[in-house]
Amino acid sequence: MTTQPILEVSDLSVSFPSEAGVVQAVRKLSYSVYPGESLAIVGESGSGKSVSSLAVMGLLPDSARISGSIKLQGEELLTKTDAQLSKLRGKTVSMVFQDPLSALTPVYRIGEQIAETIMIHKGSSKADAEKRAVELLDAVGIPNAALRAKSYPHEFSGGMRQRAMIAMAIANDPDLIIADEPTTALDVTIQAQVMDLLETAQEVTGAATVLITHDLGVVSGFADRVMVMYAGKAVEFGDVDSIYADPRMPYTKGLLASVPRIDATEKSPLTPIEGTPPSLIRLPQGCPFAARCPIATELCRTVEPDLEPTNVEGNFAACHHSNELRAGEEIFPLPELAETHIHTPREERDVVLELDQLERVYPLTKGALVKRRVGEVRAVDGVTLDLREGETLALVGGVGLGQDHHDHGNHEARQAAGGLDSHRRPRRRHVVAP
Repeated sequence: MTTQPILEVSDLSVSFPSEAGVVQAVRKLSYSVYPGESLAIVGESGSGKSVSSLAVMGLLPDSARISGSIKLQGEELLTKTDAQLSKLRGKTVSMVFQDPLSALTPVYRIGEQIAETIMIHKGSSKADAEKRAVELLDAVGIPNAALRAKSYPHEFSGGMRQRAMIAMAIANDPDLIIADEPTTALDVTIQAQVMDLLETAQEVTGAATVLITHDLGVVSGFADRVMVMYAGKAVEFGDVDSIYADPRMPYTKGLLASVPRIDATEKSPLTPIEGTPPSLIRLPQGCPFAARCPIATELCRTVEPDLEPTNVEGNFAACHHSNELRAGEEIFPLPELAETHIHTPREERDVVLELDQLERVYPLTKGALVKRRVGEVRAVDGVTLDLREGETLALVGGVGLGQDHHDHGNHEARQAAGGLDSHRRPRRRHVVAP
């Protein structure tokens, strides 16, 4: 990178006092994020991902003990007061929280909350800020934005609340967006929509993005670089493509092996990383991952490795054996793979799901005591399709066009796709809802 980093974290350590002892939540963490870049921070729960991001935002409690350096556009944040940080939060750096329902204020309307951040940081009038809030809600895909801006958070679905949070995060064109597990509570379809929205927001604002997640599937399609954390430290860092193709830290290999495979047999169990993460109050001697690592040696159990360069250019790993691992070498057991049917002609494969002139009509009634029918809503109108073994069917269309009424069909499609070879893209069919 030839430009200066937007965010530069150096030797960041965060600890919390407790009755059992000092919790070492983050230990000597260093990384940089550059303009327009997407950095993903991944790891199991308790690895220090969220604590490190809250330290950047200045949102940790007073009991936290923080050392090291956090620079935003060259300015040291750890020496700033909360009042000084408040001028940066929402303007220069913004955050999309994991649970939007608890992040949004329940007694204020959605539009009011977005408008407030615009008025505070840009000095806009209330009318202009509310108009801008509607534009932002429309930009993030909220239908009938002018009407929904008057809704309260509990009147939005989980996906819509997350969209509103993203609208608030990009309202003042920040230089850095931190997204803390923004898709955790969402279903797979909404997850994809939210990640597409974050990517669009990054392109529109030109902001750098730090994505905190445990979903490696999300990382592969979004981030430029990835940092893997374990027991409060970075244990692997580098380019996404090279780390996914040739990880040099056994923990990273375990995370990748634990991702469900579409080509596994129907009842094949997932591949776990045996054991549990160590206590951050009493860390073991040596590498914290040694007790769970299938290739650990006596050296691993006595000396903790530093994050050092690997023989993959630009990548770093904290493992004594990082340069001994071969590309494609599996050190965790793989699930039993299903027989592929990708070469069988479609006409010869069994039909898994078939719809013939499917209709779903909702009557519209009027009256309290005596109801009378005044019309109808045709949610699904004469849909005919079939789905065959080994096939993935995509139902495409805008909000309210009837795709959700095929939920059972989507589930069948995912089940039927279990016989596909993960190294080949399946034949896909697309149905566009008119």
